[in-house]
Amino acid sequence: MNNIKNKLLFIFPSLAGILLFMVPVKFNGNWTVIVKILADFISAKIGSALPGLCFAILTISAIMSLLAQCRVKLFWHNELLKETFMTTPFWAMVRIVGCILAWITYFDSGVGKLEIISGADQGGFILNDLLCTLVIIFAIAGLLLPLLLDFGLLEFIGAIFTKFMRPMFTVPGRAAVDCITSWIGDGTLGVMLTCNQYEGGYYSAREAAVIATTFSAVSITFSLVVLDQVGLVDMFGIYYLIIVVVGIICALICPRIPPLSRKKDTYYVEGKKMPETIPDGYKSSAEYGLKLAMDRVSEQKGIIPFLKNGLLNSAKMWFGVLPTVMCIGTVALVIANYTPVFEWMGIPFRPLLSLLQVPDANAAASTIIVGFIDMFTPSILIAGAGASAMTRFIIAVVSVTQVLYLSEIGGLILASKLPVSLWEMFVIFLERTIISLLIVCPLAHILF
Repeated sequence: MNNIKNKLLFIFPSLAGILLFMVPVKFNGNWTVIVKILADFISAKIGSALPGLCFAILTISAIMSLLAQCRVKLFWHNELLKETFMTTPFWAMVRIVGCILAWITYFDSGVGKLEIISGADQGGFILNDLLCTLVIIFAIAGLLLPLLLDFGLLEFIGAIFTKFMRPMFTVPGRAAVDCITSWIGDGTLGVMLTCNQYEGGYYSAREAAVIATTFSAVSITFSLVVLDQVGLVDMFGIYYLIIVVVGIICALICPRIPPLSRKKDTYYVEGKKMPETIPDGYKSSAEYGLKLAMDRVSEQKGIIPFLKNGLLNSAKMWFGVLPTVMCIGTVALVIANYTPVFEWMGIPFRPLLSLLQVPDANAAASTIIVGFIDMFTPSILIAGAGASAMTRFIIAVVSVTQVLYLSEIGGLILASKLPVSLWEMFVIFLERTIISLLIVCPLAHILF
């Protein structure tokens, strides 16, 4: 009887998780996932209240993180408060700065004396657009991610896909779920999933770093938005095919070169690593995966722990990640929009682009490094520069395959416990950029 119960507990929650996060559906003419549809629906209903909600979250985060740094006893006796607000002094300061920037943006509204911070292309974009999207996604995904995590699906998939994922990408088979969730749904969902698995002890430091920086891809929907921005939406089929090819090649190369290759296979929590070889007595990897899934399901203790786990997921993202995105994203956009720093940093790419015979090489080089700040900005800049169709196509591909932009994916990684520093992220970003250019530029010459 228990065996049948466990199988049902494995099948139905896992199917629900797959349907919510991983199965593409067409809605209003666009391919997306149900979780994103739910997020967009809620955003449409309460959209006007979201900036105020984000403002309140960032304020609470700063105050509570400051109190936690002061070692208030309350934080040592409450697991939710401790997990959410206890952090290092540096990240507590980042949360406080993020709160200050939110106050400036919220009350200055982009038209006051501090427009350099609160303008629509700086803090206004982060607070009123990006955070308003993330706050809903974090709430829904945080509550529902346990459907993917806690009912044996990752164990089952891991046993089946390890023979493929380990030799190709140097990661466990369960990482296939992170990959699919990112590519079909949203890169932020993939980062949330990876962070949860690392903190739970299922990924090593190296594996988590590889998965977060390699598999947290831009969704299909947003890729279409980028291509539309450069005026080449009629080429979406070949465009996305090239993105997939570049993404796979980057995933093959980057884990095998520094800094990712130098990461250690140490675990945040010891003893949770899943076995990757099939023990004697099992006929197939699927049979062994089912056994691991049943073991995982047997650990479930009811609806209350399920909801508590989901609430903790959402709280850590709301109060830990949102302030970091506000801080890092705003500062980075101010630097990008008001200084020539990133234009200077793009100068070394000019010889490479000239060698690859890219038209308007100088204009293209100026946009490439900006992709480290925000994924959408390069397509806006190159579209406004009057560049050729070939150059616009190249930048549209590269801006998507670079992945690690600070205004979202990069900020999430830095705000989490994932073992990737800002410098390492920038090096990986450069590696992905060069690999992308070496692939897409010759193909663009064939297409154009």
